[in-house]
Amino acid sequence: MSDASPAASLIDQLAGELLRYPPFAEMEPAHVRQFVAGAREAYYAPGEVILEPAMGPVRSLVLLRKGRVTAQRGASTPGGVVQHEAGDLFSVAALLGSRAVRSTYTAQDDCFCLLLAEPEVRALARASAPFADYLERRALHFFELARQALHEAYASEALQEQSLEASLATLPRKAVLTSPPEAALSQVLHQMHERGVGSAVVVDAQGGPQGILTRHDILGRVTLPGLALATPVDRVMSTPVHTLDAGATLQDAALLMSRHDLRHVPVCEGGVLINIVSERDLFALQRLSLKGVSTRIRAARDLATLQASARDIRDFARNLLGQGVHARQLTELISRLNDVLTDALVQLVACEHDVDLRQACWLAFGSEGRSEQTIATDQDNGLVFAGDDADAQRPRWLAFARAVNEALDACGYPLCKGNVMASNPQCCLSVDEWRARFAHWIQHGAPEDLLRASIHFDLRPIAGETALAQPLLELLRSEPARTPRFIKQMADNALSNRAPLDWLGALETRNEGEHRWLDLKLRGTALFVEGARLFALAGALEATGTRARLLAAAQARHVPPAESEALVAAFEFLQMLRLRVQLEHLDAERPNEIDVAQLNPIDHRVLKESMRALRSLQQRIELDYQR
Repeated sequence: MSDASPAASLIDQLAGELLRYPPFAEMEPAHVRQFVAGAREAYYAPGEVILEPAMGPVRSLVLLRKGRVTAQRGASTPGGVVQHEAGDLFSVAALLGSRAVRSTYTAQDDCFCLLLAEPEVRALARASAPFADYLERRALHFFELARQALHEAYASEALQEQSLEASLATLPRKAVLTSPPEAALSQVLHQMHERGVGSAVVVDAQGGPQGILTRHDILGRVTLPGLALATPVDRVMSTPVHTLDAGATLQDAALLMSRHDLRHVPVCEGGVLINIVSERDLFALQRLSLKGVSTRIRAARDLATLQASARDIRDFARNLLGQGVHARQLTELISRLNDVLTDALVQLVACEHDVDLRQACWLAFGSEGRSEQTIATDQDNGLVFAGDDADAQRPRWLAFARAVNEALDACGYPLCKGNVMASNPQCCLSVDEWRARFAHWIQHGAPEDLLRASIHFDLRPIAGETALAQPLLELLRSEPARTPRFIKQMADNALSNRAPLDWLGALETRNEGEHRWLDLKLRGTALFVEGARLFALAGALEATGTRARLLAAAQARHVPPAESEALVAAFEFLQMLRLRVQLEHLDAERPNEIDVAQLNPIDHRVLKESMRALRSLQQRIELDYQR
């Protein structure tokens, strides 16, 4: 190694060079110059060790300017190699913790670095908030940069920017029209007309919402019945009224509106009305809105209308992606709209086949069961029905299920290649048959059985008599945790496909000429899903979504928040990349594959960070369940 302080003439040049990399791109120019002026230049020859545990506590932060460096955590640690490239900062945790590194950092090429001593690092962190935040939350910082870049790429296609994570408390306060329960209709309607508002909230003496009257209610509840205008408003108001606390998010309001077919939601604080949020407040989109799409689906009376609504869902997703909506929110909203469409199809086909849906429940498995559907999604579903003579009843339910599966296919949700569909006799079972099937898988299933069966363990009722699914949910929340053999087999399955990183820590891809293809589902999100499902079943957790499962498992295992948040951020980044690929190439034969060679530098770096997080997750599974 050779080193020296940068010459004065080089400081401006190096500072400009650093502006290409995080966190320097977010820092004040003076603070970037402070980093460069305080650093030493260092050169390492190929094969030279830069840092290793035997060197003792780390004294300097290392910025790699040129070359490649590998970090190996013990020769016996499987997959324990990380490759660093130009722009990477390393030894952050060791420096801040005043300890030795746990890996050996070795130059693979001629490596040129900048070394900033610990006192200068801490001084710069005090002066620069972006630098300090980067040191504390390095991986999460990358994920947020990538999300912002993706938002900017799609913002030109969106008609309004608004994050659905904002709380309802951030909305402008409106002068909400309120009325006491005994007020005459004539008085309330006159006030609505005078103020040009579409609703009036009926409140008690303490200001607590008791009901709501909207323009939509007036035709069906006042005009057509011919009620006298002297009628008290509490006779015609909608009740119970669905409200949200001010601490809830716009996302919560959107889902509540969709779930209960609402246009307005009163906002409360301490049980007292303080505001009202409308559909217009949530989505100022010219043609599409969550409520608009779901309303059209519910009003559909034929398959052609539902096919058009399925296209609306995809257009709506593109608009939301442009607004900067996070992957979790976007997949939840897509899943919610797909639920509404599936329910409408089930109801439509039930009428055609003259079946009683009080005797059956349509089940969602896989990504729909987890509320994590993306745009390119096939069908994973089943049917549970009531009755004692299953063999006699099954043909009728199979005919019904086949019609639903074909209708979903016509709407753009392809038939499942693995035949996990309600039209398959193995997925059209009575309650007792489903329970016996689940119990057999858990208690006696072979590894290959569980590999096929695991998709059924992400279960959610969609349409019909949802109580019929409850015995299955209760079994999944109790039996697996009591069966060590089953958990061990699930762990084996979760580790059968490893994170796509080679022995040097670089991304493993399928290369075709200049293209470097990576399947973001099979080699990315699916592996997070399997790990999270394992944690949920082993810990008897009720959560069904991958994010919720990872966070719940981390809390139960006392995992540091930064570690669990990094896992969640990695999973959601991969989900967002999948959505981007699918929206850009709706008819692609491989809708989850991305050309890594075409990624911008930030996305490429965050993709590697995501796969490192995935590898850490799999190493944790190996330690916990394969010893």
